[in-house]
Amino acid sequence: MTRQKWQVCPTLPMEEIGRRLNSVSLSSQGKSVINPLLVQLLHNRGVEDPAEFEIFLTADERLLHDPFLLPDIEKAVTRILRALLGDELIAIYGDFDADGITATALMVEGISRLGGRVVQYIPHRQDEGHGLNSPALKALRDDGVSLVITVDCGVSGGPEIMQGRELGLDIIITDHHVTPGVPAGAVAVIDPRRPDSIYPFPDLAGVGVAYKLLEALFHKTGRHGVTEFLDLVALGTITDMVPLKGENRYLVRRGLEVLNSTARIGLQELIAIAGLEAGRLDEESIAFALGPRLNASGRMAHAVASYDLLVTSSREEARRLASELEYNNCERQRCTVEVLGRAKEILLAEGCEQPLLMVGDQDFPLGIIGVVAGRISDFFYRPAIVLQLDGDSAKGSCRSIPEFDIFSALAECGELLTRFGGHPQAAGFVVSKDNLEELNRRLLHIACRQLSGVDLRPVIRIDREIPLAGLDGDTFRTIARLAPFGKGNQVPTFLSRRVELVESRKMGVNGDHLKLKLRDGRLVWDAVAFDLGDRELCRYLDLVYTLAVESWSGREFLRLNVEDILPSN
Repeated sequence: MTRQKWQVCPTLPMEEIGRRLNSVSLSSQGKSVINPLLVQLLHNRGVEDPAEFEIFLTADERLLHDPFLLPDIEKAVTRILRALLGDELIAIYGDFDADGITATALMVEGISRLGGRVVQYIPHRQDEGHGLNSPALKALRDDGVSLVITVDCGVSGGPEIMQGRELGLDIIITDHHVTPGVPAGAVAVIDPRRPDSIYPFPDLAGVGVAYKLLEALFHKTGRHGVTEFLDLVALGTITDMVPLKGENRYLVRRGLEVLNSTARIGLQELIAIAGLEAGRLDEESIAFALGPRLNASGRMAHAVASYDLLVTSSREEARRLASELEYNNCERQRCTVEVLGRAKEILLAEGCEQPLLMVGDQDFPLGIIGVVAGRISDFFYRPAIVLQLDGDSAKGSCRSIPEFDIFSALAECGELLTRFGGHPQAAGFVVSKDNLEELNRRLLHIACRQLSGVDLRPVIRIDREIPLAGLDGDTFRTIARLAPFGKGNQVPTFLSRRVELVESRKMGVNGDHLKLKLRDGRLVWDAVAFDLGDRELCRYLDLVYTLAVESWSGREFLRLNVEDILPSN
């Protein structure tokens, strides 16, 4: 039996597909290149109006929104312009993940381009934790800073904002995390997720919000060239796994174009050390290669190394920093395997029948507990919390499943927590050890209430059931038009039934993966199935898969990436 639920999207009736095709043809004077499969795939992604097809597929400037619709942005622009005119020293206070690092680099370079005096501050994950902290604000004030602009953090830092104000600092918050209210004391709080926000697109990454502020500043000052920073926006947006819908589609697609011809020496060296080829970078290159390396410095050491890599003008320094990030990423991978194994042992010994899992240890490194929580959540398909037990307090990192809003659950327990913040699917908190048992009990109660009757198995959302013999190069070209892919716009997934297994062999050190040859009619397909080495195979199989291009000896051919297998019945 599969651990996953197969959920095939309802198929549009042919007459409805025909109607939509006809509407597109009429609106484009008969020059439409929309086909029935593309209509179905767009429908599955919520794009049902034929008038929206072209905008979704081209992902051009029409997806952009006016930055001045963001809450408090006029106040922020006015204060920053006053700082520029007064030659004030401005600090950009960022978070230590890839989203925060890219946003910090973007704001430092952008305000410098406008003639501002600007410095950066990225806190240490272990020593200072997420968000604003009072000692850092005092140090910045002692260094002559009068205006602090946060990026990818700050919206949950009400007490720290007030303390900064008492020090004589003006603070502008730019953030994208969920906030139940607007913290007092800041000059401006720019967050598309504010309860009172009228901004049409709430799903910007932290670097996306920073970009919109810079866009407003460039507009007010009559400057051009803000799109030069979109390489940073693409890096932060993809790595932070925000939905690649709406405005994010433009920011990422255009950002990939900038990234593929980037003049940033540090990124050139990072691309090379990751084994990638400039000019052929896509969303996957960021999600699985560049993003993890940028994140690794903040997880294993100090995120300032990744920031320095993004802004350096020295080839020698760029090579040194790229090597440092490569080493940190290898250590992060090794440490993750060790801690994940230990966490699974603890959970399996305790039993994993509860709808929410919590596991902690004083030896769990703070930098990787979020990664481990994500792996545990994926493996057990439960909301998962991994704790570092440190002295009198515990620091927790949460990852959840679509059926459970972990941020709202933490908010229900807010009086038990020292601080918390995040998103519905990913959050973090600090809690006194004295409150930890009660927190676990309350969260379990909430999970039991909300997940009662829910089949706690992950869902594979299948775009269409199709005979394997019906696939060809045109199918792949149709799929490619939906890029960029990511959360909210996954690579199209197909189901083919009763496919003949011609050949199979195990791959990997432990035989965890499969390499297959499959036949449907006269066509034979190569396929790989990662982490499915233990599956029962027989002559005829039902397969869920995506299509990929594989290069060999200078040639390219299609391959199936199998996501799940069942014997045909």
